[in-house]
Amino acid sequence: MPLVESVSHQESSVNHGLESPFHYAEFVPFRTIDELDAALRGADYLPDRGLATALFLALALEKPVLLEGEAGVGKTEAAKALATALSARLIRLQCYEGLDVSHAVYEWNYPRQLLHIRAAQEGTVSEEELFGPEFLIRRPLLEAIDSDEPVVLLIDEIDRADEEFEAYLLEILSDFQVTIPEIGTIHAAKTPRVVLTSNRTREVHDALKRRCLYHWIDYPTASKEFEIVSTRVPDAPHQLAREVVAFVHRLRTADLTKVPGVAETLDWAAALLSLGATELEPDVVDETLGVVLKYEEDIRQVRGATTRRYLAEAGAGT
Repeated sequence: MPLVESVSHQESSVNHGLESPFHYAEFVPFRTIDELDAALRGADYLPDRGLATALFLALALEKPVLLEGEAGVGKTEAAKALATALSARLIRLQCYEGLDVSHAVYEWNYPRQLLHIRAAQEGTVSEEELFGPEFLIRRPLLEAIDSDEPVVLLIDEIDRADEEFEAYLLEILSDFQVTIPEIGTIHAAKTPRVVLTSNRTREVHDALKRRCLYHWIDYPTASKEFEIVSTRVPDAPHQLAREVVAFVHRLRTADLTKVPGVAETLDWAAALLSLGATELEPDVVDETLGVVLKYEEDIRQVRGATTRRYLAEAGAGT
């Protein structure tokens, strides 16, 4: 795939009806929030109105969107569903402490360069030959910038990366370009749709936030979570799904090291279904708490009498 040397930008706008004349009609086929909402639901993702609006505006304005929330509330899944809804390629960069340019953007294929030098020992090898596109290893950010197909770029858990890496992202998120000293500046041919997620283990810098739209994803209501379970684990009996959701909501009010997210609710419903359970009973809850709780002290706190009490309280809410 050739490196892109230039890009032509067209203006996009959003009118008061929240409809937008997108200039990549084949990539962004949604002219209303409701259309996007329906497409996300078609990808088995059930957004609330606020999230659907944030994603719609991110598409309309060609701006990144930063999704924050507790672990397991569906931030990463939102980006995956968006890619499915757009029929776009999902490129994911998983952030971690110490992430640098060579792992996130690009690096040179030094072994291949060395082989090229050895193969050309009889003649001269110019710097242009050694630092051409064929020797460039594209990492997720450059892969997204240099793609000639629709792309959703997921920068997952940006709060785990160092602040220095955040600073590097500013050029990419502002101008959708990457500068490589040996080659020059590579501009995006098609603006990638960018979703950043954060569990808020630390505050993301204001300079990065200013370049993004923002949405906080909270834990869903019991009725919304029941709808999610019914969609993602369709074989689960309704009674079991309602009791699982009610019990998890009761756990979220407890003083636990880590309360369960929606991901744990789905895992638990699937696990109970695989065990043939049709409703929650104290013994099966105690035996499967490791699916929904991830700390031994939390499991010890809930198991036994507390399980029975929570079941009674959750049952009253169903």
